[in-house]
Amino acid sequence: MWERFCFYGMRGMLAFFMVNQLGLTEKTANLQYGATQAFVYAFTFIGGLFADKILGFRRSLFWGGLLMIVGSIILAIDPKEFFFLGIGFNIVGTGFFKPNISTMVGQLYKEGDSRADAGFSLFYAGINLGALLGGYLCIAIGKGEMFQSYIPAHLTWNVAFGLAAIVMVISLLTFTQTQKSLASIGLSPLQHLDTNKKKLFEILTYIGSLAIIPVIMKMVSKTEYTDIFMFIIGPVSVIYIVYEMTKFSAAENKKLVAALLFMFFSIFFWAFFEQSGGSLSLFAANNLDNKVMGMELDPNGVNNSANSFFVIAFAALLGILWVWMSKKKMEPNTIVKFGLGFLFLAGGFFLFYYTRFFTNEKGVTSLNVFTLGWFVITFGELCLSPIGMSIMTKLSPQRLQAVIMGMWFLASAYGQYFAGLLGANIAEASENSNNYDKLMVYTEGYGQLGLYSLIGGVAIILLSPFIRKLMGGVK
Repeated sequence: MWERFCFYGMRGMLAFFMVNQLGLTEKTANLQYGATQAFVYAFTFIGGLFADKILGFRRSLFWGGLLMIVGSIILAIDPKEFFFLGIGFNIVGTGFFKPNISTMVGQLYKEGDSRADAGFSLFYAGINLGALLGGYLCIAIGKGEMFQSYIPAHLTWNVAFGLAAIVMVISLLTFTQTQKSLASIGLSPLQHLDTNKKKLFEILTYIGSLAIIPVIMKMVSKTEYTDIFMFIIGPVSVIYIVYEMTKFSAAENKKLVAALLFMFFSIFFWAFFEQSGGSLSLFAANNLDNKVMGMELDPNGVNNSANSFFVIAFAALLGILWVWMSKKKMEPNTIVKFGLGFLFLAGGFFLFYYTRFFTNEKGVTSLNVFTLGWFVITFGELCLSPIGMSIMTKLSPQRLQAVIMGMWFLASAYGQYFAGLLGANIAEASENSNNYDKLMVYTEGYGQLGLYSLIGGVAIILLSPFIRKLMGGVK
């Protein structure tokens, strides 16, 4: 929960901060937002690999949390001067933290346990509580919309970034006090080695993860380097999985192929969904009013947190629904759930498009309709994301689980990367436009994304019989 507070707090501030505090154009901000998010998720693959082979899930999680604390403190000291340095620490830290906590949840359930999907839905609700709080509070504090009488105007962004550091300290303290309940889950895979050799491997991992931070800073600030990285990391990771597949049976390899197909589909989902932190963040700042059902709320805060609010409200109910439908033998299979995810995504983006019919002459439109769009999209995310994490643990062999979970997040990295490119194209098309024309360009783009989502959902459902055969009985 606290790690997601930090992550979504940062995510919600990035594009707005780059445009309004660093003076970047909306196109450049979208590209750098996409690069930052892409590296966050790409490093989950690397973090999963090192957890699998050297550190174990627990040490990886703790090390990642420490790096995130340092990164947030650096940003709190001077967010303008040290922006990319702080972001670099947070990227590597999240890479070590995020995939390994998800894998540990998967290992709480025995193979074939029908409660796994529901368990991941509950887990998803828990982390979204952090996303809700961080997504709203950080951007609202940074913009000076909250606690104005307590925080000097020139320190609002320092406090907003510093808040992320505070909650990560709480996160690590919570973990140290609760890990005794995990039995042997997450311990180092090098327990068979002597202590000195084991420590050497661990220290080299720590040093390497620090040494890569300056490289990340350069690649995020110069997005053409990100292009090169993304052209390399995907094919290399697939080649590595193909190599690993030589060690498994034909039945296990078919399941791994199915896992790769799920990853491929998810790239497109996240490329559209993650407009949230990029183009939708700028759309919220420029084109939305501040009223939701009569309440005055910060539109950027709503954009960042509405999805998490709806996840909290409905994830557990949806998890219970899956269990009930499973008992009645009515539950849709995982592939159909993926297809439904795209159909809900399409509905949400059509609603974002529909906001153009509520605009005034200044190009300001209804936050109510916009929030309804997030309500619809949330059901798409609940059909796809928690189920996706669950299916990765089911389809992968035990000793490859962290790597496969990392590749699931690497697919998200490509989604984030393409999200930045899509957002930059929308921003470029609206460059030098007045606010009304900018709204029309942005909503036209969202309408197109809705259409592509609709086509994707139908295609996935049509392919479901073929993918089910590959899954070999896994549901």
